[in-house]
Order: sequence, then structure tokens, then C-alpha cells
Amino acid sequence: MKIGFDNEKYLKEQSEEIRRRAGKFGKLYLEFGGKLMNDYHAARCLPGYDPNVKLRLLQTLKDHAEVILCLFSGDIERKKMRADFGISYADDALKLIDDLRSLGLTVRGVVITRFAGQPSVMQFRAKLERRGVRVYYHYKTAGYPADVDTIVSDLGYGKNEYVNTEKPIVVVTAPGPGSGKFATCLTQIYHEYRKGRVAGYSKFESFPVWNLPLDHPLNIAYEAATIDLNDKNMIDPYHKEAYGKETVNYNRDVDAFPLLVAIWQKMTNGPCPYRSPTDMGVNRIGFGIVDDEVVRNASKQEIIRRFLRYQCLFAEGATDRESVERAKELMDNLGLKTEDRIVVEAARRAAEEAHIRGKGKAGGSIVSGAAIQLDDGRVVTGRNSDEMHAASAMVINAVKVLSGIPLQLPLIAPNVIQSIARMKQDILKVGYTSLNLDEALIGLAVSATTNPAAGMAMEKLNLLRGCEVHMTHMVTPGDEAGLRRLGCRFTSDPYYASSALFNGGQ
Repeated sequence: MKIGFDNEKYLKEQSEEIRRRAGKFGKLYLEFGGKLMNDYHAARCLPGYDPNVKLRLLQTLKDHAEVILCLFSGDIERKKMRADFGISYADDALKLIDDLRSLGLTVRGVVITRFAGQPSVMQFRAKLERRGVRVYYHYKTAGYPADVDTIVSDLGYGKNEYVNTEKPIVVVTAPGPGSGKFATCLTQIYHEYRKGRVAGYSKFESFPVWNLPLDHPLNIAYEAATIDLNDKNMIDPYHKEAYGKETVNYNRDVDAFPLLVAIWQKMTNGPCPYRSPTDMGVNRIGFGIVDDEVVRNASKQEIIRRFLRYQCLFAEGATDRESVERAKELMDNLGLKTEDRIVVEAARRAAEEAHIRGKGKAGGSIVSGAAIQLDDGRVVTGRNSDEMHAASAMVINAVKVLSGIPLQLPLIAPNVIQSIARMKQDILKVGYTSLNLDEALIGLAVSATTNPAAGMAMEKLNLLRGCEVHMTHMVTPGDEAGLRRLGCRFTSDPYYASSALFNGGQ
């Protein structure tokens, strides 16, 4: 993989900037936008980027910093899922607390924002508090956004519970966007000033990158990733007016800036320290880019992935047509098409060849193809059959290629496949018998106990991490679980793998 980003250069720039900003205030509330850990969007767009580099950054600051975690009550209630892990935001918050603690970082508490008495939220709070985690309720801010006098009063920010903190830098983060981090920071600052203490605010948001052009593919990839939030990149008008320089920000920060200025002046009885939304930020990610062309190409691939994902979400009823059209518009602006993703055409070709040969129909399923691009650039395909899903065949073929094993040589013993199929059909009463990827991986592991070739192939599975995958039909739960465990970056066409309305978890 060609590298486009230098983590060490970025860490040095970023930690120095945060320390410089913290030095201006007695206490700094630092809003961490995006994902604090496992930031795979950044890793996909910035080849070489460590998905957990922000945790490394916090480790360099841990003697001076502690963490507040925010979670929107609505995300808990509707069990919002984190797409790249397949777990809920609530579960991701628990995982994040564990990970931060393991690194020696203090998690001061969890703030549940815009609480409206939901029973599921109260249950979540009870669960956390019984495990020793402090939880605080924040409410919908009265008067927001127009009535500053109400916002900055005991009816507004004053109604929210205050989180007592001790260290000079307080990182306010969340599992995902829209979690109420900004309001949490301002609530804390309001209470600090009520207590006679000076506190400041700054924002650490990786994207959009303020010192790259508006139409840079890296910035457009961010816009593609946040279509569901209706985010749009734009030139910061306040920064251009104040300094005569063009910088990139996004609509929500630009729209909220006049309100921030008014609230700040009301809270502190003094001028706002910032003249633009860009001024608020401490983001130095652009300075870590060492190969712009590599980053441009990787970002274009991410835009294609996002378009394919929105198509699938639309087919599932999980998003609207406007989101798909917006993603297509971003593709068109850069002259991109889905076939620019190498594995797309390969997977479609595999499905077409299987259809021509009359293969690939298993238990009423539709002919499906899958393709994976290995780290050395080779593309390996698979198609569905009575024995295996297309994703299963693709992975088995891939590890054969990596091991130098002939494709026609079976790795999973026929009796193992038959045993799994018999259990599914006769005992579990499942309507399909072909092995999904999760089942195929187990079958490979079982076969490895008696077949040295299977054992050798199994050792190659770790080489699939980070590889690009495409399937001609939407991924089923069993295939998705396997692909996630392998660490593959997968997309699919917006078609169901079976005509059945219920897939039974296959």
C-alpha cells in the first residue's frame, strides 16, 4: 500500500497545537469531533493513517487531560448502529470507556443529551451507574437557538447537570456525530463561570480539512460520509472577512458561529476569543499528508464506497432517495463511476459467468458474485453454489491463491460441509444449507485439524485485513460478520441475495 500520511508528523503538530490552545485558558473544554478511536473513514481516505492515532495523542496528554463521553438519548432509544462495527452506539460507548481506562485515561462521566424521560435511557443509566460509571442528564436547551437570554440561564444550560472535572484539559467526545458535544462544552463553561472560574472552548474536528481546497476529494469524501446529517462543506465567510483568507468549514459550524459568539459574550461578559469557526479549531491533520496524489485517489474510492452504501440503505428503507441522489452528485462532480472501484466489475463479471454456466443458484437464491483485491493487486473472485455463499467461495479462493494451492483442491472437507448443512436443515430448521462466510471459516478451522493444506490456508486469513471486497448482492448477516472479523472493506450492489423476504440470519 502506498502511504499518503505520516502519523508521527501529525502527532507532533497536533499535540503542540492543543497545548498552545490550552495555555490560553485556565481550563479548556476540547470538543473531539469524529471518532476518537477506530476511525476507519480517516484510515481509508488517508493511507497510512493509524485509526487509533487520536488515542495516542490523548496518551501524550493524559497527565493533563480527562474525558467526558456524550451520548444522544435518541440514539440509545432507537438502538442506532455503528456501521463499521455492527454494534450499537450504546455498546460502542461501553467499549470506548473500557479502552480509555486501559490506557490510563480518566473518564469523568457519561452525559446523556436531550434526555426526555425515555425508559430505555433510564435503564442504560442504571446499568452504567451499577458498574461504577457516573451518568448525567442534559435536556433539550430551552430557547435554543434564538433566545440567548433563556439559553444562558438556569432554564437553559443551567438546567443541565454539571460534571465535576479536575484537569486543565477536558476532552468531550462521543461514539458518533450529533451526540451533543458542543452543547455539553457550553454547559460546562456556563457552570464554570457561575462558579467564578475561567474556562475556554476549542474544537478538534478531523474533517473537513480547513487548509485544503473546498473541492479536494478528501473534503468531498467527508461530505459523502455525512449526507445523512445534511452536512455541506463551504468556505468560512467569517474567516475570509476577518483575515482575507479562504479556509474550509462546514455548514453547521458556520451557521452556529454567531450563536456561539452571542452565548460566549452573555456567559462571560466579555468578547469571544474567536473571529471565525476556523479559529475555534485545532485540527492539524492536513499537515500530516505526505503524498497528496495517494490521498486524492484513496478519497475517491471512499466516495464510491459511500455511494454504493447509500444505494443499499435505500433498498433497505433506511434512507431516502435524496441521500442517494446527493451521493451520486458528488460522484459526478469528480467524474467517478462505480466501475472505478476495481472489485466492482470483477464481482459482476463473476456473477455473469456463473449465470451463463447455469451455476450459483442455491436454495432459491439468485446468482451472486464476489471479488477481493489482495494487497499485491491480484483480484480473486467467488460465486455462490449449493455449498457456499459467494463471499465464502471468494475468501476460500483468496487464501488458496495466497498459499499457492490449486483452486480446484477442496479445503473444507466434504463431510464437514455436509455435517453443517445437515445440522442447519434437520436440527436448526433453517431453510438454506449453503455455508455463509462465518460458517465457512469455522469449517476451514475444523478441516485444518486433519488437512495440512487447510491449515496453511487458514494462516493466510490475516493477510485479507484491509483488502477491498465487492459483492453483487447485499451482504447477509452471516457474511457480514465474517467480513468484519477478517477486516475487509466491503461494498455491494443494492440487490437482495434471495427472493425470500426473510433471510433468517444467513
